[in-house]
Amino acid sequence: MSITASMVKELRDRTGAGMMECKKALVEVNGDIDAAIELLRTSGQAKAEKKASRIAADGSITIKSNASEAAIIEINSETDFVAKDENFINFSDVVANILIKTDIENVEQLSDYILSENKTVEEARTELIGKVGENISIRRFNKISDSMNLGTYSHGSRIGSIVSLSGGSEDLAKDIAMHIAASNPICIDEKNVPSELIEREKRIYSEQALSSGKPPEIVEKMVQGKMAKYLKEITLLGQSFVKDPDISIKDLLKKSNAVVTDFVRYEVGEGIEKKEENFADEVMKQIKDNA
Repeated sequence: MSITASMVKELRDRTGAGMMECKKALVEVNGDIDAAIELLRTSGQAKAEKKASRIAADGSITIKSNASEAAIIEINSETDFVAKDENFINFSDVVANILIKTDIENVEQLSDYILSENKTVEEARTELIGKVGENISIRRFNKISDSMNLGTYSHGSRIGSIVSLSGGSEDLAKDIAMHIAASNPICIDEKNVPSELIEREKRIYSEQALSSGKPPEIVEKMVQGKMAKYLKEITLLGQSFVKDPDISIKDLLKKSNAVVTDFVRYEVGEGIEKKEENFADEVMKQIKDNA
């Protein structure tokens, strides 16, 4: 059967695959569009599995919100170049919007969600891998619901934060979200700091103070002083407000009769070990993988 340009265009429009891939698929199945789609999806899955072992430590943070809900999601790619690709951005937006309109609780449920094109998010992810030539992974997401005053902030596409306030105002919530993005607190206040973190820091400060040769009572005071400073630095309420360092977040909230009920901050790739590779070698490796 003769494969026409219009057939190739239709298959490309329906799958997003490259022109040559579409033509090859149509030739292989004698022009059957549906069979060609299945073939391309199968091929795309094979390519996705081949790339799955490659570390995706770049990517983007996407936030979507309405009046009372906000969702934040990290989707990873292997390079910043792909994270700026229109296909990657569109996929991130679609997935983030799903979180706003559903009660999905984990990545597995999200992967199984059926999109309007009658394919799952996982199938869309697999197709995206075929388009961009890199491993793509949905790493994590979080959501805040039923917020009185909701604040969101994105620092480009690499850092994002969402925060919920009881009391205060939307403008204050936005300011607090911006502060969280900039200052990276680990929790709201001292009582939420993990005990193992406190014990670790105390041990470090104690060893440092003891090595100075000071008397035990002085060592104790030194450790207490350092711990007090440390807890202020890592807790949201203890930090100085980035827009006005003369006031703490605790005092800023008190002035507005507001309380932070929840917050989330994501930064692209935090906690992921990225392999350092020679750039020229990596380019050659990708050429061979895509051959």
